[in-house]
Amino acid sequence: MRETILTFIEKNSKIDLQELSIILGVDEAVIANEVAQMEKERVICGYHTLINWDKTSTEKVTALIEVKVTPQRGQGFDKIAERIYNYPEVRAVYLISGGYDLLVTLEEKNLRDVSMFVTEKLSTLDAVLSTATHFVLKKYKDHGTVMLPKNTSDERMLVTP
Repeated sequence: MRETILTFIEKNSKIDLQELSIILGVDEAVIANEVAQMEKERVICGYHTLINWDKTSTEKVTALIEVKVTPQRGQGFDKIAERIYNYPEVRAVYLISGGYDLLVTLEEKNLRDVSMFVTEKLSTLDAVLSTATHFVLKKYKDHGTVMLPKNTSDERMLVTP
């Protein structure tokens, strides 16, 4: 039942527990207790609202920063990842495979602020060997949600032989 509850909550964190209990055919108290237990165990780590900032007047720049680091003896990548994720500007940190070790997601007001973060905070950490910064130019889909309006007309040109 946990996975079913998680699936519903992941798609709609605002779902009413009474509504969920009706859908699942389980008493609301059972659902509430299960959700509370999963929050206590940190299976459910938080609830978030997905905002399409492009539709507001707020300027935001999202950067994906690849970071190559020297793993720390006895701690691997965990200690350096912790130092990075403790910066308030950092939205996410992932250990990744490939040419880089960590992927850092950052949201700032402008390109200059991202650049300042990388040069003054990230690159100055002893374990950081190199970085590569990529800027998100357009979000098509985020957290499973399509960010653009659905196109109802076919805009392709008709090509005939």
